[in-house]
This record gives sequence, structure tokens and C-alpha cells, in this order.
Amino acid sequence: MNEKSANYQSDIHDVKYETEYLMTKLDCTTLINTTGRKRESLNGMWNFAADWYDSARRAHWYKEERFNDKDMEQPVDWDFEAWDRIQVPSVWNMQKPELFYFEGSGLYFRTFKYIKCYAQEKVFLCFEGASYQTTLFLNGEFIGTHDGASTPFSVEITQKLKMENRLIVVSDARRKSERIPMENTDWFNYGGVYRDLYLVRTPKFFIKDWFVYLVPDGTFSKIHVDVTCPQEIKCVKIIIPALNIEQEVKSNEAVIEFDSKELVLWSPENPFLYDVYIKCAQDEIHDRIGFREIRTQGNDILLNGKKVFLKGVCVHEDHYRLGKATKPSIIRQTIRHLKEMNGNYLRLAHYPHSRDFARIADEEGVLLWEEIPVYWAIAFNNSESFSDAENQLSELILRDRNRASVIIWSVGNENDDTDERLSFMSRLALRAKKMDSSRLVSAACLVNHVSLKIEDRLSEFLDVFGINEYYGWYDPDFDKLPAILRNSNPEKPVLICEFGGGARGGQRGTVDDFFTEDKQKALYEKQVAVFKQCPYIAGITPWILYDFRCPRRTNRYQEGFNRKGLIAEDRETKKLAFYVMQDFYAKID
Repeated sequence: MNEKSANYQSDIHDVKYETEYLMTKLDCTTLINTTGRKRESLNGMWNFAADWYDSARRAHWYKEERFNDKDMEQPVDWDFEAWDRIQVPSVWNMQKPELFYFEGSGLYFRTFKYIKCYAQEKVFLCFEGASYQTTLFLNGEFIGTHDGASTPFSVEITQKLKMENRLIVVSDARRKSERIPMENTDWFNYGGVYRDLYLVRTPKFFIKDWFVYLVPDGTFSKIHVDVTCPQEIKCVKIIIPALNIEQEVKSNEAVIEFDSKELVLWSPENPFLYDVYIKCAQDEIHDRIGFREIRTQGNDILLNGKKVFLKGVCVHEDHYRLGKATKPSIIRQTIRHLKEMNGNYLRLAHYPHSRDFARIADEEGVLLWEEIPVYWAIAFNNSESFSDAENQLSELILRDRNRASVIIWSVGNENDDTDERLSFMSRLALRAKKMDSSRLVSAACLVNHVSLKIEDRLSEFLDVFGINEYYGWYDPDFDKLPAILRNSNPEKPVLICEFGGGARGGQRGTVDDFFTEDKQKALYEKQVAVFKQCPYIAGITPWILYDFRCPRRTNRYQEGFNRKGLIAEDRETKKLAFYVMQDFYAKID
């Protein structure tokens, strides 16, 4: 029998139900820069249900069809307004105990009012982060789908708005082999709409994006301005009052020259920010931008023409109460701990952290490495995986390229040196350089454990070579580390991106007892003693500042946490190794 029976329900049998939602992608091409713009927040309490079987998308719940084609009422499986409520932004794992390990689709619902403020205004719906794949529905219509848990996305909704609006968000946190990151990671898979979401109104003719930076030519006398508008630009005005700059340019791109003696360079010691205004038609934006130069020379990294050693530490966006959600006070606490350690630099691993981190780092004077989650065994031969990675990199760069604190874009972490991986990551490195020529590009690579050398074909495409090593921990033969450093002769700066070992806070014992603070401290002392002797190491970031959740860590000391932190998961209890780094950094200029 070829015809389907009368009671056939396509949503039950259709295994390719997601296809229709992948036809309209929200990506870097739809993203607008919202810095300095007035926001109408949609944070607060939303109705929420764990959609275990992804029924909302399968059965088109967003259409809210209560009646059949004969106008007869029929039963439905949803009841948006009657559902329990959940805080947005947040990760659902920390909101309800029964959702702690939930990794499916979370269904969010709320209503909001809209009244036009002025004629021909445009309205954009903007998300700062939702994990992992986000599908949007407004007033019974499908709007679009975004991939990526940690980068912002936006979409114009002007023509779809009513006075009373019904917004449905499906946040799908499933781990998949083709995603970036893939299903196997070393951190907790938090789900949900965990960063701010809001509306932004603009004039009909508006500024979509801008990129303002000091030209890295060593003269400190040229500012490059790149303005993007979705319409033809006739005139753009650039105003930087403190530099006496007020200049009209006839295109979207210009180089403005000025007397270098007037410029105050941004640095960790003096994080000076300029008020920058850009005007185009009826639109005007305001940003606070620091001007500095970052480049390499031989094995050195130069900040504003002077050698700088990156005294850092890695940090995850993981909080014992909030999970992957964060707030400015937590970011400032992280920076206080870095500075207490006498550090000047943070590696934000292994995905883009909150937009607020770079903004606050600009104010506080902290250098940043920012990274996308091309982590471990990515599907390097999958074109869709590459598109996902490239888009996440693009969204990160567009979001943070006006932040002086960000000095390095990282295209990945700990991947085997295969042909497929080389093609994948080298294209990402070239993409980063094309979008932003004012910063360094790197990746956290593995050393060659056979030849005992710093060696990776990807290094040809990187400005700074990063390596992860755990000698004295995962590989007990610590003597391999000094051998590797002796055997290598890199022509670029090398950053030790990860090293260290685990310890449960308060667990004491001998230097031979695993997971004691004493063993961790002894390992750190051996590591930094070797680093002191190596002339081409330009910076280090031990793994990691705080203990963080990870389900793969199940022994009696870790109990669901990676315990390599210099500070325990309470973000207060410092371990003995913290003071080793504090002393080491205090002795470096």
C-alpha cells in the first residue's frame, strides 16, 4: 500500500524533521554590533519545559494549532502559559535538580509588548549565548536557527512584530560528533539560554558594525576605521574628542593620521580608553576603545614596541552555583585573583567567554587569549563542521575586535597533526588574519612525543606557537620536558598554554601522593624552574585557576570536578601551588 493511512502522523515518523529548521541560519552575516546601543532586556522569568523528545520542533508546536481544518478543537501536548518558570539567563542544570544532567531540548516561552517609537525603525532580537543550537519562533512563525553555544547572534524581526508578541525559544544542548565542540570534551555540558537576550531598535539607515584600531606599523600615529552599514554609505563621521579627531570619510574604510605624541597607549599598567563616536545618517554609536600595538619579533611578543612576558593562567567559564552563566562581579573576582598572583594575562578556555569579560579586561588592564572550541577530535573532514567553526570564529572576532585587551585569537586546542586537521585549522587561522590583521593568531598544540620536539605543521600559519604539556602528571617522566625544550629551536614565540596537576583543596600528604596539595606544589616548582632556563618561552598559563565541573572525573578526590585548579571550586580556597606562581611572576619584569 503506497498511500499513507489516514491516521499517519508525520512528526512521529520523520527522522529528518530538523532539516526545515536548518534552512534559515542565523550567523555572522546577520549579527549586528550592539555595543553602546540601548537595550530592551528580555531577561527574567520564562515559562519552561524540558522537551525530552524534541516534540516542539517535530510537531510544529509554534503554530499553536488548537483546531483542525474542520474548525474542531483537538487535544494538544503543550500548554506554554501553564508551565513552570525558570530564570533567564541561567543554565537549566543549576535551576532544577532533576535537570542537572539533562542534555536535550529546553523549550522557553514568554510574551512581550511592542509599540513603535519612531517611523521606519528597525528592531533586532539579540542573544549573547544559548547552548547549543537555538531555534526561534515568533508569533507562530519560524525565524531561524543558530549554531554555537558561546557566540552572539541577532535577527531583524521588525515585520513580524505585533503589539502583543509570543516568543518561543528551543535551546538544544545535545552533544553531537559533527558539532563544535564535538560530543567528547573535558568540561560540563551546561544547557539553556544562559546569557542576556534583548531587543535593539535602530533607524532605517543604521551602523551594523565598526572596527577601530591602531595600525600596527610601529609609528603609533594611524588609526584604521572600518564601518559596515547594510545600505550604501555616503558619509561617515569619526569623532575621538581626546585626540581632537573629527573627520568625515566618504567610504566605509579610512586611515586617520594624527600626532603620535598625543596618543596614550593602552597597557596593563595604564588601561586608558578613548571615547569614540561614529555617525552615519540618523544613527550614532559610542564605544570606549583602547589603542595599542601587539606584534612579534623573533621569539618575543612586543606590546607597544616593548617586550612583554605573558604571566597568566587558564580559566573556564564555570561557577559552582551558576554553572556557565556569569556576571560582572564574578569576572572582576577572577581578575583580582590573577592580579594577586602578579599576573597580567588570561587564557579564556575553551570557548568564547562572556562579552563582559573583554569589556572589563579593557578597564582593568588584563591581556586576553580568546578561543573557539575546535577541541580534541573534531570531524575535520566534515564541511558542515568547518562552517560551524568558521562562523563561531567570525562571530567572536566581530564581537570583540574593538577590545584592546584581546591580543590573541586561538583557533583550537589539542588536535592530532593530521592532513585533515591541518587543512581545517589553517583555513581558520587565515580567516582570523583576514578579519583582523591587528592581533596575533595561535592554537594550543601538542608536542611531538616521539621526537621530543616542539613540532606541528600548523605552526606555519600561526604567529605564536602554543603547547600543552603535562610532564610529571599524565606522563610521569618529567625529564622529557627539559629535553623537549633543548631539542627545539622555534623561530616564533612559544606559549606554554597548559601544564600542572590535580589536588583536592585541603588534601595534604607527601610529594608522591596523588591529589595532594603537596604533590601539586612540588610539580609546579619543577615546571617553573625549567621555564626559567628557556629563552624562547614568551608566556605561560597553568591549567587552571579554579576547579571546575567535569563528569568524566569520578575518583574519590575529584568527585565530578577537574581538580587542577590553583583555587578550589569555591573560588576562595587557594592551594599551595597558587603561591608558587605568585612568587614566580613577582620575579619576572
